[in-house]
Amino acid sequence: MSFSQPDAIIRIENIRLRTFIGIKDEEINNRQDILINVVIHYPADKARNSENINDTLNYRTITKAIIRHVEDNRFALLEKLTQDVLNIVKEHAWVTYAEVEIDKLLALRYADSVSITMSHRQK
Repeated sequence: MSFSQPDAIIRIENIRLRTFIGIKDEEINNRQDILINVVIHYPADKARNSENINDTLNYRTITKAIIRHVEDNRFALLEKLTQDVLNIVKEHAWVTYAEVEIDKLLALRYADSVSITMSHRQK
């Protein structure tokens, strides 16, 4: 008898990047600090009993793609940036659930940050 195991959960925490984000002149002309957190669920059936990198979801590749996209582009809205990163994360066919939270640090005078969280569930 074969039993299905719950999905593995990858957490990529506190990716610290600088990008152009916002609509004010100061934001358009100066990079700002953002913090990215990612959660990825995938069935790790092959990876559970393997030492082969091809049997797993390579979080290093995903992280590099996120960094490249964020640093090489400009964004007016935090929502658009968050959706773009979510699209990168959910690209792999094995992803059953993905969640991205991006904090725009010091976006408001009396707050540490403003964040947006978006998620995707495979149908």
